[in-house]
Amino acid sequence: MDIFVQQLINGLVLGSIYALVALGYTMVYGILELINFAHGEVTMFGAMVALAVIGAVMGVAPELPGILIVLAGVLVAIPVCMLLGFSIERLAYRPLRNAPRLAPLITAIGLSIVLQNVAMLIWGRQYIAFPPLLPKGQYEVLGAHISNLQIFIVALSLLVMLGLWFMVKRTRLGRAMRATAQSREVAQLMGVNVNTVIAATFVIGSALAAVAGVMVSAYYGLAHYYMGFLLGLKAFSAAVLGGIGNIAGAMLGGLLLGVIEALGAGYIGDLTGGFLGSHYQDVFAFFVLILVLVFRPSGLLGERVATRA
Repeated sequence: MDIFVQQLINGLVLGSIYALVALGYTMVYGILELINFAHGEVTMFGAMVALAVIGAVMGVAPELPGILIVLAGVLVAIPVCMLLGFSIERLAYRPLRNAPRLAPLITAIGLSIVLQNVAMLIWGRQYIAFPPLLPKGQYEVLGAHISNLQIFIVALSLLVMLGLWFMVKRTRLGRAMRATAQSREVAQLMGVNVNTVIAATFVIGSALAAVAGVMVSAYYGLAHYYMGFLLGLKAFSAAVLGGIGNIAGAMLGGLLLGVIEALGAGYIGDLTGGFLGSHYQDVFAFFVLILVLVFRPSGLLGERVATRA
């Protein structure tokens, strides 16, 4: 029982991160019907920029509390990723907006590789360690352990997701996003600046990616120029699981995928008689993706036309 609870907690933490990244995929798809495969690399940039700032602040003012040093890294990473997301939309995708679907898809894959190489040139091939700056401590829940960092990740993710939900449902920009998702042409006729809305969608998704990048590097204690590739594919799987184009679906899909992955990693050894170990945990995201595409291509919350944003 304690193993089940522990894996459930681990899964919810992972799922919270997946959900933040999946929101970027689903928001862009909801408006442009484009799968932005470079979004995982934006997440990676968030982690790397934050670590660079954290290292610089530690060199200049090592006496500052650790939480403030990490906060400085996050506050710089967010606008950098927002600018990166804006540039991606403006320079790479907008010129191809009316091109056949294959063109922006290939561009997205190429852009992903370009961003990986740019990061490798800037920060090198080596793994970068996340310094132990955050308060330590853990609590016992039903025989399982949960750390301060895990509580912080889940709480912040839920807060960010609720903020995004409020923005989409209750603000003028959110209404413009929903109108653009329904029909770009009609929204433009009604006075909506479609270009601004699409750019804002990329910028908001990139801000969420920056936060997720810092979270995942703090959780695993490492960052690397290639980390966005696998994280992005898992987040895409989460978006498909929930129903890509649907914001609530991305949140649900992220949490479910995290739990499935954690439980799979915890029990795969017992289920296969020790033939497979927990290091095969990555296979579950793609197994889930295949099952969803075969049996329910529209995802769990598949009312995509009515609710996408």
